Amino acid sequence: MKKIIFCLTVLLLSSSAIAEMSGKFVQKNNLFPRVQINTSKGPIVLELDRSRAPITVNNFLTYVVNKDYNGSVFHRVERDEVNDQDFVIQGGGYDREYDGMFEREAIFNESGNGLENDMYSVAMAYQDNKPHSATRQFFFNMDDNEHLNPGKDWGFAVFGNVIEGYETLDKIMRVETGYNEKLGYTFIPKEPIIILSVDVLKQPEY
Repeated sequence: MKKIIFCLTVLLLSSSAIAEMSGKFVQKNNLFPRVQINTSKGPIVLELDRSRAPITVNNFLTYVVNKDYNGSVFHRVERDEVNDQDFVIQGGGYDREYDGMFEREAIFNESGNGLENDMYSVAMAYQDNKPHSATRQFFFNMDDNEHLNPGKDWGFAVFGNVIEGYETLDKIMRVETGYNEKLGYTFIPKEPIIILSVDVLKQPEY
């Protein structure tokens, strides 16, 4: 009987291991893996930078390969109305009902990696005044946001750049936004912008 129980335990552990994939094993020898974010407004292709932000990239890829971003939304489309400038598009953390989604353990903030919050770069979002609280939410810089770079305080860790799909982001930036009672902010798209899927692209052959 003990042997049977032991075998069942091994099988259950193996199934669990198969179900949960780690981003560090995704094209592990590729310092610049690429992913395509398929949204309800069109595709966006990112080139990630594992050489500068290995912790952040591997964390992001873990959410990608486990399909955790599928069905999430871009919940923040924010402009600086005072200076008439675009600011950020943020998503990955809420479903289309604007309920929070499953989060893994928070990661170390790699904002001192030399990558800057320039236009069309992608960075991790974290909770106010908690620089090491980033989990799954990310944002696109829609302007050169120098004030988000590290200085006296921690900045926001950039971990890649958009290489295709600029027009998709520009289209998202123009959607109508308004106040959402559940989230308590005014920069919420009135029509949910859905992340349909995120796919790791084939590694280029050089």
